[in-house]
Amino acid sequence: MTQITDKPISPELVVSQAKTPDSGCVATYVGLIRDNSRGKAVLSVEYSDPDGKAAAGLESIAQEIKRKYPVNKVVIHHRIGKLNVGDINLVVAVAAAHRTEALAAVAYAVDLFKDRLPTAKKETYLDGTIYEGHE
Repeated sequence: MTQITDKPISPELVVSQAKTPDSGCVATYVGLIRDNSRGKAVLSVEYSDPDGKAAAGLESIAQEIKRKYPVNKVVIHHRIGKLNVGDINLVVAVAAAHRTEALAAVAYAVDLFKDRLPTAKKETYLDGTIYEGHE
């Protein structure tokens, strides 16, 4: 299950969506907007989906995780819109029978997200400059 949303993401909700009766754990990652990037103080980060393909990009990541790891369920929520320092931009939750597979799958999902960034990203810095692009 994947979701692109312009609303705040609840990590607890994502975890509850990932739980399955046959899982021994749900491993999670909660991504935050930090106050610095590229050596500059961050004012905000804006994610957008200009070509309408972000949902498909997230689903592709989830499917790859399921093919690569013995997991029961993968849930990924990514927030678009203008986010401020401290806001949650990404939550990944992976349910599996065992923690080793779940933790590895979460790490791989985050790496894929950063490599493929399914949304456009714009960072605005306190000095007024802007960076647009990928990680």
